[in-house]
Amino acid sequence: QHYFTVLFGHEGQKPLELRCEDEADGDEWVEAIHQASYSDILIEREVLMQKYIHLVQIVETEKIAANQLRHQLEDQDTEIERLKSEIIALNKTKERMRPYQGNQEDEDPDIKKIKKVQSFMRGWLCRRKWKTIVQDYICSPHAESMRKRNQIVFNMVEAESEYVHQLYVLVNCFLRPLRMAASSKKPPISHDDVSSIFLNSETIMFLHEIFHQGLKARIANWPTLILADLFDILLPMLNIYQEFVRNHQYSLQVLANCKQNRDFDKLLKQYEANPACEGRMLETFLTYPMFQIPRYIITLHELLAHTPHEHVERKSLEFAKSKLEELSRVMHDEVSDTENIRKNLAIERTIVEGCDILLDTSQTFIRQGSLIQVPSVERGKLSKVRLGSLSLKKEGERQCFLFTKHFLICTRSSGGKLHLLKTGGVLSLIECTLIEETDAS
Repeated sequence: QHYFTVLFGHEGQKPLELRCEDEADGDEWVEAIHQASYSDILIEREVLMQKYIHLVQIVETEKIAANQLRHQLEDQDTEIERLKSEIIALNKTKERMRPYQGNQEDEDPDIKKIKKVQSFMRGWLCRRKWKTIVQDYICSPHAESMRKRNQIVFNMVEAESEYVHQLYVLVNCFLRPLRMAASSKKPPISHDDVSSIFLNSETIMFLHEIFHQGLKARIANWPTLILADLFDILLPMLNIYQEFVRNHQYSLQVLANCKQNRDFDKLLKQYEANPACEGRMLETFLTYPMFQIPRYIITLHELLAHTPHEHVERKSLEFAKSKLEELSRVMHDEVSDTENIRKNLAIERTIVEGCDILLDTSQTFIRQGSLIQVPSVERGKLSKVRLGSLSLKKEGERQCFLFTKHFLICTRSSGGKLHLLKTGGVLSLIECTLIEETDAS
């Protein structure tokens, strides 16, 4: 039997002793109560640590690339000085030969042949030297970085094309047909439900069609490639994603409720059988926009890792990345808050008496489960007589809900409804002290 005791900081409140079915469950409850008050801070610290590690890796890569470029520039300066000295020597030789050429009106044919051969040799040497310079640059780290950058851009265009196609299938194979079905004589779904499921997905499709056309126009002007102005156009319009992401979980719930209607479920399966869907369900297409902003952030991270600091686009790309990361954080916070509110309200509705503390938006759900409440006796000395009074589980079984600020203890009636304990049903964790007994007895 596994127990733990909750003691309170003020007098008059009896300690609360709880028992678990097994040791693992008890450890989970103790660990959850330990972490309940500052788990969000730990998560945020982990996210910041991951970003810090990523930035350190980028800095190290940039240092290595800068060092290689510095050595390359030094070698090129040396080569330039050598070529200058050769040019000076050739000019002096040419000056010495000019008087001789002026005096020779009728040059010997053999001399002409020798000069022609020399001219061919000089041309061949210059071409070989130029080929060596080009080959050295092709094998240089800078050229390799540019090749990777170009490949990232090509992959981005392909991914954008695929995403636009997915949105096209969502709108033309599901949204528009369901709108028509909602206007029929016997509609299997209402217009409000269609709007709740798809929301502004059609606007998102139009937005990315414009962005995709801009990307293709930039690729057509290769090797001149400017992408930053496209992101400048895209960024102000990405706020429409906030509404879609905030509504995503609700849209899936509405879709699940609509599927209870046999007519709608049959119609939806017909739409999903379309070859353009490639066997994917509607839920899959509704989930694609959720990952687009993180995908842009990853692409910009990779693009900046292979963009020189003096590049004309670097500042614009860094600005676009920072704005997308800020938007992603806002969307994540809004989704978390929305889901937390819905979870709290769902629990509040299951309690017959209701619970006002669950209407606090800062109250975050941690876990729930069944525990056995132990009678209040002297700590560590639970008598067999008192234990015998709890031989039936129903007498001592409690349904418990742990939040960041409160601990709720409910009893379940014969009808399955939950009721808060009249005394001690709502416990404030700020006023609690958790003590773990080390004595095995």
